[in-house]
Amino acid sequence: MKITAIRTRKLRQELDPPFFAAWDPVPRRHFDATIVEVHTDEGIVGIGSGDTMDGFAAYEDLFIGTDPLNIIEQVRRIETINFHAGRFWPLEVALWDIIGKAANMPVAQLFGGAERKILAYASTGELRTPEQRAESALAIREAGFRAMKIRVNPHDSRAGLAAVRAAREAVGDTMEIMVDLNQSWRMAGDTQVPADYVTARRLIEQFRDLDVYWVEEPLPYVDRDGLRRLRAETGMRISGGEMISSLPEVIDYLEHDVLDIYQMDVVLAVGMHRARTLGELAIAKNRRFTPHSWTNGIGVLANLHVSAGIGGGPYFEFPYDPPGWTPERRDFMLTRPVEVDTEGYLHVPDAPGIGFELDEEACRRWAL
Repeated sequence: MKITAIRTRKLRQELDPPFFAAWDPVPRRHFDATIVEVHTDEGIVGIGSGDTMDGFAAYEDLFIGTDPLNIIEQVRRIETINFHAGRFWPLEVALWDIIGKAANMPVAQLFGGAERKILAYASTGELRTPEQRAESALAIREAGFRAMKIRVNPHDSRAGLAAVRAAREAVGDTMEIMVDLNQSWRMAGDTQVPADYVTARRLIEQFRDLDVYWVEEPLPYVDRDGLRRLRAETGMRISGGEMISSLPEVIDYLEHDVLDIYQMDVVLAVGMHRARTLGELAIAKNRRFTPHSWTNGIGVLANLHVSAGIGGGPYFEFPYDPPGWTPERRDFMLTRPVEVDTEGYLHVPDAPGIGFELDEEACRRWAL
């Protein structure tokens, strides 16, 4: 089998009302998505998405005529471009879609088939008042979720603590609550100095009293010793790693036992094949692999296939924060949005490959 063509399509859906993402000071008034289609000489088309793919046209010729089934070579080829341009991991998603379709199997089965479903946690994205967050926590529980994540601005800890406390009081012990401080995730142009170790520790100790399940990115990735100290001195689970983009960095974290939960994103950071390897290493060390998946439904499914394939968990990130962020908004390019069931599980699709269908009419409507 040979790759005959690679097509990328840019989509943009206008958002009304806008979405006020906690990690971005600029209100999100539209949602962009890039669709990657890989065509083969045998008529199988693989589709991926999750990152911008900006600049890929300059490297497209490196893939034309190559074998999409030779995934190791393809991953290495993508990695050679990382230094010179962007991280083109949505292309790997499309390649795995081809491999799954050629084998007539879901990709998760090819990765090991450990799980067919994983409990999802509702990953909220907006900063809200305590009253609003308590109300949303109840609605999230009503939707079937058994866990949720609340984003907190470490530079406004009083407001963040109040929101987490209000959510805990609203749902009691019926839901797990995670907290994300976003100390390593940075949008372009964000030069704000991160909170220091003392600030992070005081905050985490208060989250511990609210029975928070894990605290995500309480310090920048570079403060490896600080992250390890937070685990030891507070007794709290610490998660992170969603944007660590190299194999050696994650292995170094594992060797020094820095985190409890590893969250490498397969469409933004390390790719599906590498995430599988790193996730298995984490699990072998009695740590957990719960990938970051704040992207559209195609990216969510790509992360799900890896996590379910190797037995990740205990929860899986599901972007969800109505009314601003819903599956319908997030997955506007699909015929059916990716959703959880009434018990809060996200199921691996039965279809071969990644397991979704593009809505061509929506893609034409929102094409840039």
